[in-house]
Amino acid sequence: MTRFVLILITCPSQTVARRLGRELVKRRLAACVTIVPGVESIFWWEGRIDRGREALLLIKTTAERFEPLRRAAIRLHPYDIPEVIALPIAAGHQPYLRWVAASARASRHT
Repeated sequence: MTRFVLILITCPSQTVARRLGRELVKRRLAACVTIVPGVESIFWWEGRIDRGREALLLIKTTAERFEPLRRAAIRLHPYDIPEVIALPIAAGHQPYLRWVAASARASRHT
């Protein structure tokens, strides 16, 4: 049985989010990337509380594609320490999950 994950990655702008999302889908590491623009993050950075406007990527893929996706995201991301968090998908619409599995299959391009 294929296991599925939802991966969260924040980006400094919608432009960066589009570029990263497109590359992850192109490499078949993700079936779908949804971009949520205009999120605000508050966080500790370099000893102080900071905040920033970001775009959030919601990435649907299989658990087996997480590691190659994580490696690609870290290489392509402009942040020193990008957020790359995978959450298990406990259940879902089976036709959609079959599509995710077929779309995020390993290929020569990854």
